[in-house]
Amino acid sequence: MSQTVAVFEELDDWEVLCSFLPAGWEGKARESGALTRARGVADATALLRTLLIHIATGCLLAETSVRARQMGLARLNAAAVYKRLRSAEEWLRWLAEQLRGDLGMVAPSVGRRVRAVDATAVSEPGSTGTDWRIHYAINLRTLQCDFFELTDGHGGEAWRRFPVLAGDIMLGDRGYANPPGVQHVVEAGGDVAVRLNRSSLPLSDVRGRRLAVLKLARPLSPQQTGEWAAWVRPESGPAIPGRLVAVRKSRQAAAYARQRLLRIASKQQKPVTAESLEAAQFFFLWTSLMASWGRFRVLELYRSRWQIELAFKRMKSLLGLGHLPKKDPESCRAWLHGKLFTSLLVERLIGAARTLSPWGYELGEPTKPLA
Repeated sequence: MSQTVAVFEELDDWEVLCSFLPAGWEGKARESGALTRARGVADATALLRTLLIHIATGCLLAETSVRARQMGLARLNAAAVYKRLRSAEEWLRWLAEQLRGDLGMVAPSVGRRVRAVDATAVSEPGSTGTDWRIHYAINLRTLQCDFFELTDGHGGEAWRRFPVLAGDIMLGDRGYANPPGVQHVVEAGGDVAVRLNRSSLPLSDVRGRRLAVLKLARPLSPQQTGEWAAWVRPESGPAIPGRLVAVRKSRQAAAYARQRLLRIASKQQKPVTAESLEAAQFFFLWTSLMASWGRFRVLELYRSRWQIELAFKRMKSLLGLGHLPKKDPESCRAWLHGKLFTSLLVERLIGAARTLSPWGYELGEPTKPLA
């Protein structure tokens, strides 16, 4: 039995689960078109519980139909469950978005909100490429999602997808290393710590001359770090001051990086330059954080970005996010938003059990059904 199934079976008391749902969720089912008629399903509660059998536990449509009938939730065949799922796309998106906004973010220990961003690809059955991409941000203090966006496979990774508040510290991998993205964050009052991509994020000195990144890092010995003033110059607007931070990798880490470069180059049938192989010996980071943030502190802060990779792994391994059993766009979006809603709901349940009360949920007025 999967961990997700266990969570929902243990919390079989629907009133408890309802205490974590956003206000107005039942009315939104009709407003969004998920419940335009009650044929085979009585109300929004029965519909959501039926959809969660399919989305959260991974049951096939036919099995979902049987279980929903046995539980007295709905009298729907497999095709009807599929149609209900398609119609619930907007409702599930709204539920996930409302739940994300109601997580109650806590200020990080550094006095500012620190957020890690990344994207993960999801493919349809038989596909050899990326069909959908989930852009995701987590608050590193709470390790909970504070923003997500679903796009098709053409939606590239970009800082501009994420709303930035003044004081935010945004952590990103090389895919986010470009001048327009840095400009978006800094102009919003935030700061960036991003792994350097030497081609997409050119750095310059105070006079505008291109920095020779490898030449600067070459003298570093193992376990030694270095930092240099470095400016990012977007196409429009003033240059953005910051620092280039570098550290020489261990032999094992450098060897792994070279092997990965050669493997990707072989797959793409492209040559690997000697400069790229040499650069694999170092870890490069660019940040707009002030010098009061020492380079060791910045490197330690960036290392915590790995938490978002773990979040994706949990969603794919425990919730089956990486397996997309749909083919048409409407059902794909509905299923993916349902998975995100399930993931966020589990976050709320675990967070409440650990920090709010020994009984595992918030006390309050019971959820009232619609008249």
